[in-house]
Amino acid sequence: MTTIHVNGRAYQVAVDADTPLLWVLRDTLGLTGTKYGCGIAQCGACTVMIDGTATRSCQVPVESVGSADIRTIDAIEEDPVGRRVVDAWVAAQVPQCGYCQSGQVMAATALLKQTPKPTDTDIADAMTNLCRCGTYNRIAAAIRQAAG
Repeated sequence: MTTIHVNGRAYQVAVDADTPLLWVLRDTLGLTGTKYGCGIAQCGACTVMIDGTATRSCQVPVESVGSADIRTIDAIEEDPVGRRVVDAWVAAQVPQCGYCQSGQVMAATALLKQTPKPTDTDIADAMTNLCRCGTYNRIAAAIRQAAG
């Protein structure tokens, strides 16, 4: 058994130590807001925050998280910064297909928690998740609005 801390709650999970965190979140804990995209940590659909850092969960073995604080899209609105990001996302009508948006919101929240007033360069450097619909301009606008 491994204990992980997700969204402010401790969970005991019986999984192989090398199981990717993404699959523990989705399949073991039923937290399906975090998405599978590519499986090689390139697209960012699986982004969660681990101790406040945006992290691609598809390549993180569950044994490596230890007692870290893991936050997922499933509870992001409980965080004041996450709530502002979600509100800005809705106001800017960011999503089209929406598949990448959970990872985008997590990356944006991590950015604003670390850099409350990001420059356009900060936004470009932090927002490396892929969006097949090309909503990058609206993503940046929503981040600027949430930074308000």
